[in-house]
Amino acid sequence: MNATSSPDIDALIAAFYAAFDNRGTRAPATAALRAMFAPGGRITRVAPGHIDSWSIEEFIAPRAAMLTDGTLTDFTEWETEGATTVFRNIASRQSHYRKVGTMNGAPYFGGGQKFIQLIRIDTRWMITSVLWEDV
Repeated sequence: MNATSSPDIDALIAAFYAAFDNRGTRAPATAALRAMFAPGGRITRVAPGHIDSWSIEEFIAPRAAMLTDGTLTDFTEWETEGATTVFRNIASRQSHYRKVGTMNGAPYFGGGQKFIQLIRIDTRWMITSVLWEDV
């Protein structure tokens, strides 16, 4: 079966982006973020001149610190456009996103694209990898 949308995947992707939201009194949803990933999940960022790749814990720890120690405040990011392809128990999401906040007291904003790979375990979709590039 090849589908181009899935309400369960749409909800997972929305929750993934929302996990980093620290506007107002919100705290980053690090426990929920960990639960979104299959064991062994990876997150990789492509940047000019280098590639960074992290395990889930390596990725979450510094971001949770920035989002709770005052470095990055009033932060949110959200998907602006997404397309999903599903083949039985595997799926791929092409996602464009925007982000805004305040970094070290200065306006912080941007966006980019992410490719998110997913697997269905029993009836639950989980993320296996995220590949992203800011623009």
